Amino acid sequence: MDIRLTAKLMTSPPSDVSSQIKINFSMVLNLLLSHTPEQIEDLLKKSFATFMIIHGRKEKGFKKPVENDHKQLWQDFVRHLDFLKKTGYATQSGRLTADGIWASQLRVDQPLMIAEGFRHGIFPDNDPALLAAVTALFVNERESDEIINKAFMPKALINIFSDVKKSLSSFSARMAKKGFETRPLILQPAATLYAWATGLPWEKVLTIAKMEEGDLAMLILRTADNLRHIRSLRDVFPEAASAAATAIDLIMRYPVVMDYE
Repeated sequence: MDIRLTAKLMTSPPSDVSSQIKINFSMVLNLLLSHTPEQIEDLLKKSFATFMIIHGRKEKGFKKPVENDHKQLWQDFVRHLDFLKKTGYATQSGRLTADGIWASQLRVDQPLMIAEGFRHGIFPDNDPALLAAVTALFVNERESDEIINKAFMPKALINIFSDVKKSLSSFSARMAKKGFETRPLILQPAATLYAWATGLPWEKVLTIAKMEEGDLAMLILRTADNLRHIRSLRDVFPEAASAAATAIDLIMRYPVVMDYE
């Protein structure tokens, strides 16, 4: 150990700690699974994020009553809840519907987009490689497609991509209109995961992905994480859950995971 560094750390002031609470649909669905909206408001009042808001205002000389300092978190929660009510994932009283209950298991970045895919019955539940490809659409953060060799875009992949994009376009537009973040659905990550899931070698998949190796590994890992949540829907969508389990095995191999044999 570096004794000088240890001594410096022991006498240094504590680092600032910032709240990481961010209201999103995954969080709201999970809170509603076991709490009423009234109970959730009380939780937000006691959250560290509210504490940080109060502390920041005190530093600026504001003396607003504490009971109102959670308001911006609560308003954001209500905004999400209202959208869930309008789209059939929550009742008017703030309870989850049957769809809302299973959607709460999708603890991912875009739970509603994936949930809508299941609602429309457009996700492939009998082809693990295609399911991996479709799932990659919802973890991608790119804004536009690169040119992809048609040899790596079989008709089945193009058709499912077209169906998903067409079926979810109106819902995505509806989310955007209400001010929620949406991401474009582009073909390249789907083509990349399909190639990897169907056994193409790493070097070939890199040429399709057109990204750094670390970024490709992250895309695969995040896709696998989303597939694990789809796997948890076995009571509602058993075929898709089974396909998701197989898809995970297909994509979690060397060099993404080092213990692959």
